[in-house]
Amino acid sequence: MPLRLELVNLYFDYIHGQFHSMYHRPSFVDQVQQDRVPDIILFAIIALSSRFSDHDHFAGTDPRVRGERYREAGELLLNMRAIVPTTIQACVLLGAYAAASGDTGVENLYYSMAGRICLVLDLPNRPVETLVEREVNIRTWWTLCMVDVWSSTAVRLPRIMPVDSDVPLPMDEIAFSLMDTDIIRTDIGHPVTIEAPLLAEMIKLNRILARIIDFNCQCVSNHLEGAALEMRMCTLARELDEWLENLPPQLHDTPENFQYFASRGLGRIFVAVYLGYYHYGQLLNYQFLSCAPEATSSNPYTEACKFHAAQLCSLVYRSFSTPGSEVLYSAVSHILVIASTVQIHTLLFSGDDIQIRISKSRLERNFEILLRLRTYWPSVDGAMSRLRAFHQTCLRSKDKETSFVLDRWQLKFLVQFAPDMESEPRDNDPEYEALLALSKRSPLAIYTGMAL
Repeated sequence: MPLRLELVNLYFDYIHGQFHSMYHRPSFVDQVQQDRVPDIILFAIIALSSRFSDHDHFAGTDPRVRGERYREAGELLLNMRAIVPTTIQACVLLGAYAAASGDTGVENLYYSMAGRICLVLDLPNRPVETLVEREVNIRTWWTLCMVDVWSSTAVRLPRIMPVDSDVPLPMDEIAFSLMDTDIIRTDIGHPVTIEAPLLAEMIKLNRILARIIDFNCQCVSNHLEGAALEMRMCTLARELDEWLENLPPQLHDTPENFQYFASRGLGRIFVAVYLGYYHYGQLLNYQFLSCAPEATSSNPYTEACKFHAAQLCSLVYRSFSTPGSEVLYSAVSHILVIASTVQIHTLLFSGDDIQIRISKSRLERNFEILLRLRTYWPSVDGAMSRLRAFHQTCLRSKDKETSFVLDRWQLKFLVQFAPDMESEPRDNDPEYEALLALSKRSPLAIYTGMAL
């Protein structure tokens, strides 16, 4: 039992709230102590969390593989005929394990199964006995809506969760953590003071991410340019700006707010919210790094991409320098790789020695963090492989600018978590030359009325 409790608490420290959010920690830990948690849930949780343990039980075992036997035990207990919330949660946990192992196909199958069961049960409206149970159902629903966006994209399949929903957003994190499990259903409608709606803000950002991914896909498939490109860019950029503007003061990304949440055990979730914001900003603006080098210093989209990448790096560094707030979930490796390629752009094209020095420093620190993440997650191998593949395209290209063109290869690099990109040369894209020519047309021409 002591080891079991340690592993469950490691799960809540390093994974829950960042990868997904489906439990009320105090009541869940209490159920573990009472041996009331289904074995399939316990095995799946330990499969994820055991990599972080320093317990003698795992001495001599590679952290990256020590969860395998627990994953296997959990899968043996999975009953597809059990259309119940426990099956949904088990599928999410096993899907998260698959994602962290680089098995995107298996991950998507688990998430799809969880989503279908969620829809069949109408989980957010399922009869409950307590407010905690209702909130857990709401959080599980929104977890599936969020993972559906990037999981489906990774395997190029349609999303299964509804885009529009009248399901209420999750409640405040601090209030939820302090909630008494004895609150009965008749108390559900009572207002709760909102101080830290972190998961709710993460969900709002995820909705914007879905539209950014769709936009980037359309840019590649439909060759958007001119007014159509500019209109979509302005709309999505404004959505990100409005999200930031509408935040309450206590949720702004400031050192003081970060320390506030870190002191309450919510530092990692606070960081996860803003890693999403900065990553989505660099995804939206990334294609404009391919503008002619002499134009990048005045291109607002290029500068926006560099800004978001720089802020993302700074936030990760801040998290690692704050005990108890370092973000170690596997997706950090992917977004850090994308931010690293933005630093490579600066090294290739900037004539500013200070900028070059800062970018070199960021690349070094990012590599150190990637190596640390690699000790826990097999999927980091794929992320580092993609970075090597990107670097090789820069080395092979006579015109370094072409490395940043948003073609099918680049889109796969940005959003599909593909681990095998080194074996897929970029010039295999039959429309690469057409896309390259299109990328030469800067959106700034619309602002200035002249071709750059």
